[in-house]
Amino acid sequence: MRWIVSLFLVLAALGPAYADTIAPSDQLAIRGVITAQIQAFRRNDGPAAYSYAAPGIRAHFPDASHFLAMVRAAYPAVFRPRSYSFGSLEPEPDQAGILVQKVEFFGPDGDASQALYSMQHEPDGRWLIAGCALVTNKRVAM
Repeated sequence: MRWIVSLFLVLAALGPAYADTIAPSDQLAIRGVITAQIQAFRRNDGPAAYSYAAPGIRAHFPDASHFLAMVRAAYPAVFRPRSYSFGSLEPEPDQAGILVQKVEFFGPDGDASQALYSMQHEPDGRWLIAGCALVTNKRVAM
C-alpha cells in the first residue's frame, strides 16, 4: 500500500511538468506561422499577412490594408526586420490555450527588440497570431 501512495505522489508531482510540455509539431507550426507572416510583410502582401491573424485581431482591423498599415506604423521591427531569431515558447499563465512565442528582432534602424507573440490554436487545428507586444531589448544594436 505504501508503494501505491508513493507512486501517486510521484505522478502528481510530474503531472504539471507534463501539462506544460508543448508538442514539437506545435512549436514548428507556430514558428512557421510567424515566419510566413514576416515574409508576407516583406513582400507588402497584406492579404497573406492578414491571413495569419486570429479572429480577435481581425475584429479590430476589418481588412488587410488597415492591418498592414497598422503593422507598418506601430511595428517597424516586425514589418522590416534586418534579422530575427526565435526564443522560448511558453504557455500564457493568465490565458488557457494561449502560447507565447518570444522572437528577438533587429529592426531596420538596427535597434533590438523582443516580440511576444500570443498564439491561439484554432478549432480547425491551425495556429494563428492573437497578439504581438514589443519590448525594448537592452542588447547592443547590430
